[in-house]
Amino acid sequence: MVQTQATPTPTSKVSKLEGIKERSNYLREPLATELHQDTTHFTEEAIQVLKFHGSYQQDNRDNRIKGQEKDYQFMLRTRSPGGFIPPQLYLTLDRLATEYGNETLRVTTRQGFQIHGVLKKNLQGTIAAIVKSMGSTLGACGDVNRNVMAPPAPYKNRPEYLIAREYADKVADLLTPQTGAYYEIWLDGEKAISGEEDPEVIAARSRNGNGTIFPDKEEPIYGTHYMPRKFKICVTVPGDNSIDVYTHDVSLVVIVDEEGDLTGFNVLAGGGMGRTHNKEETFARMADEIGYVEKEDVYDLIKAIVATQRDYGDRHNRRHARMKYLLQDWGVEKFLHQVESYFGKSIAPFKPLSSWQYEGYLGWQKQGDGKLFLGISIENGRIKDEGDFQLRNALRKIVGQFNLPMRLTPNHNLILAEIQPPDKDTIEAILHSHNVFTNPKKIPGLVRTAMACPALPTCGLAITESERVLPSLLKRLEVLLASLGMKKEHFVIRMTGCPNGCARPYMAELGFVGSMPGKYQIWLGGSPNQTQLAQPYEDKMPVENLEAFFEPLFVYFKENRQEKESFGVFCHRVGFDALREFSANYEIGSYKKAAKGSCQHRVGIPDDLYLLLKEKSVQQRRPMTKIVTEVLEAYLAIPDETP
Repeated sequence: MVQTQATPTPTSKVSKLEGIKERSNYLREPLATELHQDTTHFTEEAIQVLKFHGSYQQDNRDNRIKGQEKDYQFMLRTRSPGGFIPPQLYLTLDRLATEYGNETLRVTTRQGFQIHGVLKKNLQGTIAAIVKSMGSTLGACGDVNRNVMAPPAPYKNRPEYLIAREYADKVADLLTPQTGAYYEIWLDGEKAISGEEDPEVIAARSRNGNGTIFPDKEEPIYGTHYMPRKFKICVTVPGDNSIDVYTHDVSLVVIVDEEGDLTGFNVLAGGGMGRTHNKEETFARMADEIGYVEKEDVYDLIKAIVATQRDYGDRHNRRHARMKYLLQDWGVEKFLHQVESYFGKSIAPFKPLSSWQYEGYLGWQKQGDGKLFLGISIENGRIKDEGDFQLRNALRKIVGQFNLPMRLTPNHNLILAEIQPPDKDTIEAILHSHNVFTNPKKIPGLVRTAMACPALPTCGLAITESERVLPSLLKRLEVLLASLGMKKEHFVIRMTGCPNGCARPYMAELGFVGSMPGKYQIWLGGSPNQTQLAQPYEDKMPVENLEAFFEPLFVYFKENRQEKESFGVFCHRVGFDALREFSANYEIGSYKKAAKGSCQHRVGIPDDLYLLLKEKSVQQRRPMTKIVTEVLEAYLAIPDETP
C-alpha cells in the first residue's frame, strides 16, 4: 500500500504555522519581499520562514526602553555536519562577527557556529559571505532536519570515526531542503560552488519506495509542509557518547567488521529534550533502541523514519509535535510497524554495543596519520576577547597562519585539526600568550564538562540567565565543595534559561533549568556519561540560596557514596525522598563545624563498626563525622570513676 502525506485540509485542525509553510511557496514568501523593505524587522510570517534559512529574529532585552522600538537583531547559525569548519569559513565568520555581529562567535551544542547581533540590512551580505566561504545556514533552524552531529575527533587511523563523519555529511545532504529559495533570496539566484553530492545520496533522495517521497514536488522528502517540528540526527561509533546519543530523534551507530569495514548501523529513535514548565504532557525523553540496518539500506530507513514523523506527527499542537511523543503515544512496536511499511522490509534486531563513555577530546592528541589535533575548552562556547583572555585573537592568528580546519564539539568546545608536529610549539606559544589553556588539567573540573545556553539578553524564550550567570555559580560551588573537603570532586552540570533544553540539562548529573527570573528548577540523577535521564528535584531554587541548598546534598553524598560513585548516580540510587529528608534535618554549617580542627587527624575503626556507623548515618540523615564527634564529646565529658 502506497502511503501519502497527511496534508492539512481546510477542515483539519492544524497550527497556524502549517498555513505559513503552505503559503510560503517553499520558503520564499513573505521573506523575499520583506527582506528589501526599509524596516528593522520582519513580520511574524516572515520570521517563521526565516528560521528555515538559519536565522532567528531577536531583540536585545538589555536595551529595551519603554515607548521605544525594540533593539532588533538577528542570530545566524551555520549548518556544519560533524562540526566541520574549513579555515576559510572560520576566518569569514570571524570577520563577519566584527563587521556585522557583536564581536563574538558562539559554538553551539549541536556543533555549529552562531553569530549574534546582525542587523536586518546586513542579513543578505552576511549569509552570502558564509555560503561563498564553503558554509551554509540552510536548515540550521526550522521544521527540518537540523545539523547532523558526529564525534569531533579527527582520527585518521580509526575507520569507524572516518565512517561516522562521512555518513554525517551524507545524511545531512540527503535531508537538506531542496527548495531554490535559499539561493534566490541570499545570492540572487546564483548557487555557490560546492562539492558534488554522492551519487548514492542523489539516487536515494529520488527513490520513492513505498511513498516516502513526493516526486512531483520541489521538496521530494519534506513536501509542502515540511516536518511537524525540528528533527535531529546524529551518527556515532560504539562507546563514544560525545554526542549525547539518547537525545536525538534518530541516532545511527556505526557497526564495522573485524577488518574495519562498514556493515551497517544500529538505530535509536525518539529522544528529545524540550518541555514546558507546568505542562506535564511535555517531557524530556531518551531514545529507544529500534534495530539494525544494513549499510546499503540506511538512506531508505532514514527516509522511512522521516516519513513516519512527517505524516503522523502532531501538526496541531506544536508542544506535542516532536517524534518523541509519537513513540511515547504509539509505543516502539507500532512505530516500528509503520516505519517498516515505508521501508518495505523488516528491521533486524539491535546489535550488542559496548558501554557508552563521555569523550571531551581536550588537549593535544594524535590523529593517527602523523599529525596532531588540539582540543580547546571554551567556557560556555563563547569565543571572545575579554581583558587578558584573547581566544578570538589567538584563533584568528593560528587559523590564518597555519590554514587549519576545525571540528566543533557537542560540548561547545573546538578542535584544531591537521597540525604538523613542528608547528605545535608555535601554536602553543600563541595560545599561551593570549592566556588560553591547552592543558585540560588546568581547567576546573566543574567548568570542563559544564554547558549553558545563551539565554538572556537575546533569546526570546529565555526566562532567566544562563550563559552569563553559570561561571559565577560554578565558582561558588567550587568554594562550597572545597569547604566540605571535596575540592577534587567534579560532575556534569548544565544550565538553560528556559525548559526547552538546548544545553541538554536533563541528561546532566546536575541540571539548572530557568523557571522564573533568578530562580531555577533543579534536576538531579543523570550520569557522567549521559546514559540516564535526570529528574526534577526542586521547582524554584533562588540563586542566592545556592550554598544552603547544595551543602546538605553534597555532605550526604560524601558520607554515603559507594566506591567511585558519581554524584548523579548517587542521587538516583538513594532516591529523592532520602535526599529531602536528610536536607530537612541538616543544620547548615554543621559539617564544617564538626570537621574544624580535626580534619587533619584520622582514627581507624574496625570494618563492622564502620558499617554500623554508616547505617546509622543513613537512618538518621546525619553525616558520620557529626555522629562520631557527638559521641566522642559525650564520652570524653564523663568523669573518671575508676577506683
